[in-house]
Amino acid sequence: MNFGQAIEALKDGKKVARNGWNGKGMWLKLIPSGNAMFKGYHMKDCIGMKTANNLMQPGWLASQIEMLAEDWEIVD
Repeated sequence: MNFGQAIEALKDGKKVARNGWNGKGMWLKLIPSGNAMFKGYHMKDCIGMKTANNLMQPGWLASQIEMLAEDWEIVD
């Protein structure tokens, strides 16, 4: 699927990844605003990446290559 479809899947609560990513087990998930990481601050929705090192990195940003890619997939 394309990037727009991947964004819609994220909004539906699904995890997505690119088939072309080298890191095993890497995926993206929408982190909703209700999942506050900082007490006393209102958080906005953001996209988080589960890294190959098994860490969650909030604030993932897409490159132009990722935005134009057609190999996005929904993952479990």
